Amino acid sequence: MKRVLTAVILIPLVILALFKAPLWLFTLLVFGVAVLAAHEYFGIVKAQGYRPFEFAGYLLMALTFVVLVFTGLWMMSQPNAPTTLRMMHVGVFRAYWIGAPIVLLGGPLLLLLLGLRREPLSQALPDASSSYMLIPYIGCTLALLPLLRIPANGPLYLLCVMLLVWCGDIAAYYVGRAIGKHKLAPKVSPGKSWEGAIASVFSAVVIGIVLLQDIAPIADGLRSLHLLDTTRTITHYPAPDSSGNRAPLWFVVLFAVCINVSAQVGDLVESALKRGAGVKDSGTLLPGHGGVLDRIDALLFALPVGLIFYLDGFMFYFSAV
Repeated sequence: MKRVLTAVILIPLVILALFKAPLWLFTLLVFGVAVLAAHEYFGIVKAQGYRPFEFAGYLLMALTFVVLVFTGLWMMSQPNAPTTLRMMHVGVFRAYWIGAPIVLLGGPLLLLLLGLRREPLSQALPDASSSYMLIPYIGCTLALLPLLRIPANGPLYLLCVMLLVWCGDIAAYYVGRAIGKHKLAPKVSPGKSWEGAIASVFSAVVIGIVLLQDIAPIADGLRSLHLLDTTRTITHYPAPDSSGNRAPLWFVVLFAVCINVSAQVGDLVESALKRGAGVKDSGTLLPGHGGVLDRIDALLFALPVGLIFYLDGFMFYFSAV
């Protein structure tokens, strides 16, 4: 009951923030979620006997958000974008080319330097490594949320990705409980079954076909509810084939399968981290769901896949609706 009640409260809030919050507020909200998830991640790391550099980790994660969001703004500051964004072009460009090396190259070196203070010195490398894993695992992945939200119909695309993840998770949970007999990964997560995993993939494919093969009616429905903004400038790109704004069936199916499989892998990865630390949940903030990291573990792996598919095809179809 707690699990359902928490979902009923959280999902409308997530959708409201996704479609109605200004970009700066949405970015701050996502960063707040990232901080909570990072806190839980550090708790898991410390439960395994490591001593992460928490302040440096939070600082690098904040810089990661700035770099990736500014990257999105820079992409939008091209000639087809509004004048206000074009005026930001030079500053954003500099911020990206200065900030990215600091995160990717300076971050690990900084953490290794801090590791010189560790006693015994044998802890320097594992403490620095576990600290830096925060950046690709939580920082870079969650920063893709505001990055993908920047395009005119970015909120709609993100909603589709989230629905694929959520529906797949629900199908795996209930089908696995009902008929699951063959363990998927007994050493990592004994409760997961192959039956649930297959049902999860199947449900994601069905939802993907319903949502994505022709996204225009859904976009019109959201506009009628005043959720999708009709005043923002929309750049129309030529579709990669003759189907106009209808995505090919094979592309939709491939997208749904890849999103679902990556989400299930993300769930298993977090389960492995918790099992290695000897904890059941990453936290207790969400009744019936555990911690924040427990709720976003699948999304952390699905978002990079979502970015790849958006850049490789869906940006053409979503730009036309």
